[in-house]
Amino acid sequence: MGEEAATRSFTGKTAIVTGASRGIGLAIAQRLAAGGARVCITARHPEPLEGALASLGPGSLALEGHADDPSHRAEVLDAVVREFGGLDILVNNAGINPAYGPLETVDLAAARKIFDVNVLATLAWTQAVLVHAGLDFRARRGNVVNLSSISGEVPAPGIGLYGISKAAVAHLTRTLAVELAPEIRVNAVAPAVVKTQFARALYEGREAEVAAAYPLQRLGTPDDVAAAVCFLASADASWVTGQVLVLDGGLLNAGGLG
Repeated sequence: MGEEAATRSFTGKTAIVTGASRGIGLAIAQRLAAGGARVCITARHPEPLEGALASLGPGSLALEGHADDPSHRAEVLDAVVREFGGLDILVNNAGINPAYGPLETVDLAAARKIFDVNVLATLAWTQAVLVHAGLDFRARRGNVVNLSSISGEVPAPGIGLYGISKAAVAHLTRTLAVELAPEIRVNAVAPAVVKTQFARALYEGREAEVAAAYPLQRLGTPDDVAAAVCFLASADASWVTGQVLVLDGGLLNAGGLG
């Protein structure tokens, strides 16, 4: 985490953060853990996952696997019940973007994979935590925070298919919020360009030029997103559901993207 300490208490809470070995997912997990939560993180690759787990301190858990793999989801949920006894917060952060370029030439196999991971896995994780009796997610009045994107709000050159998948995540969030209320809250965040390895192709070598389009004159950081996610996951947001919070340093209001 950055210098700013976590200000919201998650003492006694348990969270799952998918895709959390680095970047935004790791920052979310770190902020939750700093607030007292017991956190289970997931990711595809074991080595960065081990390093991420070490940064969370004692009482946390890490499991390797693919977000769109049903057996991985089952393993994670069983482990959370065994180690923590229940679940309060699900953060669907895992996402991919193996396709770049115009939609007219996008590879359809890559498109299917994007939707499998970004959209269907987000729904599948939510379904899974609801039906797993040992988690008591509904009884504990749990909440879900999904990762959308500013590219799901307006077209973004080169990452159109990714943006379409994130628009689906935004609408999935709103629909689930209505269907699962009043016991479960469901919200999302939609960041613009955040300085992560995942997004480096969007700013690397020209960060000042890209940042100049933002009224706040800088790109986002993982901590910026983590702070917003933790607000939505906290008691401070107890009357907030079905919202997609845009985190863009003022970019859309300044006519950015598109």
